Amino acid sequence: MYRTGMYQDSEACYRAVKSRDRRFDGVFYTAVRTTGIYCRPSCPAVTPKLENVTFHPSAAAAQQAGYRACKRCLPDATPGSPEWDIAADAAGRAMRLIADGTIEREGVEGLAGRLGYSVRQLNRVVTGTFGAGPLALARARRSQTARVLIETTELSFADIAFASGFSSIRQFNDTVREVYASTPSELRGRRGSASASGTIGTRIGVREPFEGQELLGYLALRAVSGIEAVDLDAGWYERSLSLPHGPGVVRVQLTARPVGYVPARLSLADARDLAPALERTRRLLDADADPVAIDEELAGDRLLAPLVRARPGLRVPGHVDGVEVAVRAVLGQQVSVVGARTLAARLVATYGEPLELAGDHRVTRLFPEAGVLAGIDPEEIAMPRARGRALVAVTGALADGTVALDRSADRAGTRAALLALPGIGPWTADYIALRALGDPDIFLPGDLGVRHAAARHGIDDIEACSERWRPWRSYALIHLWSGLTDPQREGVIQ
Repeated sequence: MYRTGMYQDSEACYRAVKSRDRRFDGVFYTAVRTTGIYCRPSCPAVTPKLENVTFHPSAAAAQQAGYRACKRCLPDATPGSPEWDIAADAAGRAMRLIADGTIEREGVEGLAGRLGYSVRQLNRVVTGTFGAGPLALARARRSQTARVLIETTELSFADIAFASGFSSIRQFNDTVREVYASTPSELRGRRGSASASGTIGTRIGVREPFEGQELLGYLALRAVSGIEAVDLDAGWYERSLSLPHGPGVVRVQLTARPVGYVPARLSLADARDLAPALERTRRLLDADADPVAIDEELAGDRLLAPLVRARPGLRVPGHVDGVEVAVRAVLGQQVSVVGARTLAARLVATYGEPLELAGDHRVTRLFPEAGVLAGIDPEEIAMPRARGRALVAVTGALADGTVALDRSADRAGTRAALLALPGIGPWTADYIALRALGDPDIFLPGDLGVRHAAARHGIDDIEACSERWRPWRSYALIHLWSGLTDPQREGVIQ
């Protein structure tokens, strides 16, 4: 459905605008010359004439062309483009790092270095894909974060400016006026309810349908005491976060939520960590996926059709910390979900730092750092020696930078580096790619839960069967796991 450069096909874009097709929100943006504003494709306003519009690949590109954001459809707040979210190329990897606040922390030079590019090469690649350079993309992200904080919190404008990543209050004021044609005070006057003092209450845009109940159940079954908490009746999930400037806690409301949004409550030691905290939460929720396109593709398969109908909008659970994913994947080798969860809780209780953060939350610790776990004597871990050595090997590679799991790395290269480590086989490497790298085309044919699902459906060669589910095999995998009547008994996936 998606392809690079779709915004250059004016007729296709205009058809999407005329039909107000929400699936294209975030894929391209419509700029109207006669009004000087840009909108998302599904904007409810009167459709402008084709000769009066241009199309742009990103909000930053529209802003750079001199357009301001529509106050009605809030185009800058759309979920990220499914195209760049799943892309494994340099531009997609750059966008994920920009969203995580890398430019604010390390500058464009740091971003380029993380990707192995020169600054000049990076600017050429990113501008060619998104119509704007890294600095403009980061500026668009900052303005979006600022607007949400202005409208949903009681924070002072000075606190909002620095929490959003602006270097000065003047820069914050100028950008808000330029992007929204409103002052910060005018935006605050249009807000609804604000969050309580000591917390930041915000919202994360998602494409509908969004199967929050199933995602909540998946996370609840695997929740590790100390770093995660769940209330199935209230419908929320909470976890601690290790962020660039200090610890944090996020709680997301996955059921009984407004359409198009997942409410989130954040407690942060340092307000500068707001952008990375939100971006990592988006990864956890798989918020930028396009469920309509994915479901349409998978529902065409006879085997998957009833599973898709039963759970429309099913997401692939991501994660907030690549180190934690890798460790838990190793702990989960050849044991049950409950067994792996128990081992992880022991590691957290023994090696995780206490969470010294004010606020109303149930989590108490941070997941241990890679360097700490790499220094453990494998004999001290209550698990088979070979698995203990694998744990030390993978955490050592993460600590020294041999392997990176922050979504900046090339997926194929990361998989090869993982497989080169002792005790890391295809199942472990692919599971890490599924949850830490967001690869949409992962399948685990040797997994016990998958084998049970294959037996239930009378499939002899599930791996061959999965070939027709490309490029969405990760979503097919989650459907197969979710279709098991008793995942705690049958599944071994961590």
